Amino acid sequence: MKAVHRNRLISVFLLFCTVVTVCFAKEVPLPLPADQPTRLSDSAPLLDGSTQKGFQHSKSKADASIVPNDNRNIAENGYEWVSNSKLANSKDNNAQNEDFSDWPGAVLVNLLTSLRHLPPAMHSVLIVMALSWLSWFPFFLFDTDWMGREVYHGDPKGNASEIKLYDQGVREGAFGLLLNSVVLGISSFFIQPMCQWIGSRLVWAMSNYTVFACMGVTAIISLVSVTEFSQGIEHVFGGGGAIKIAALVVFALLGFPLAITYSVPFSVTAELTADSGGGQGLAIGVLNLAIVIPQMIVSLGAGPWDALFGGGNIPAFILASFCALAAGIIATLRLPDLASSFKSSGFHFG
Repeated sequence: MKAVHRNRLISVFLLFCTVVTVCFAKEVPLPLPADQPTRLSDSAPLLDGSTQKGFQHSKSKADASIVPNDNRNIAENGYEWVSNSKLANSKDNNAQNEDFSDWPGAVLVNLLTSLRHLPPAMHSVLIVMALSWLSWFPFFLFDTDWMGREVYHGDPKGNASEIKLYDQGVREGAFGLLLNSVVLGISSFFIQPMCQWIGSRLVWAMSNYTVFACMGVTAIISLVSVTEFSQGIEHVFGGGGAIKIAALVVFALLGFPLAITYSVPFSVTAELTADSGGGQGLAIGVLNLAIVIPQMIVSLGAGPWDALFGGGNIPAFILASFCALAAGIIATLRLPDLASSFKSSGFHFG
């Protein structure tokens, strides 16, 4: 329970920092180039990708209509008058946009309102991303606690022997995280070839199916370990040695889907919004909302959810397993396949 209270305090602190940043951090606009008299709002490329193209098309069309002829001066004067009127209107619109951007919650409003204007395929990406992180955060928050309690049968509030077992389990969990990082680093070299071979859609779906299997195995390991411990037969297996090795194997295997989760969703988002110019940055910001919101949900709800089923970490891992399964199914059926253009998304090794 101490870990649950700590996670709640961290969530409240992160929420407080977010509110302070949104309300008081001032965004300083970059100076405009000399050949760009008009400025679109930050969300304009994403909200309406045709705006900038339409402006350029109308301008080029007007330029083409000005040709050397007997009425060249009249045409130039007419074009100059139209350009000046457009420039005046754009300045008025820019002034209104700047007034809106000065509002403390403008950044958050831009992120939320842009949800309505994202490419249709981005909605599926956001859903899969949120479900993926609903399955990851229980592991991130309770992995070492799970090793200390369910695998090593320790208790941080118990007697000296139970505290020693819990500390040993936490250290083994930290070693498992080391193995996880090693596998993650090695797996990152194979993501690009895999995406070019079977497509980013199937690669991301495969990562979620892997998390589903691993989270299910953690629940099985917990049930077997607790059953053996309650029956007093764990010493037959050398102090539950097979169970402990299996737990470390799960830690290591999770490095593979974690490498995919850290890269493929952002590449897919960049590809889907490639034609929206500066809207790619806003789309990545919206994608991050699909990460932090599940984090808050898990941090605030995992403790009561576990307590509802008698405590321990098994209920949270089972729920994570179902979320990963749902993410894999939706990824398989709804995500776009961007295998042909995945190489341009920018995986850089080294």
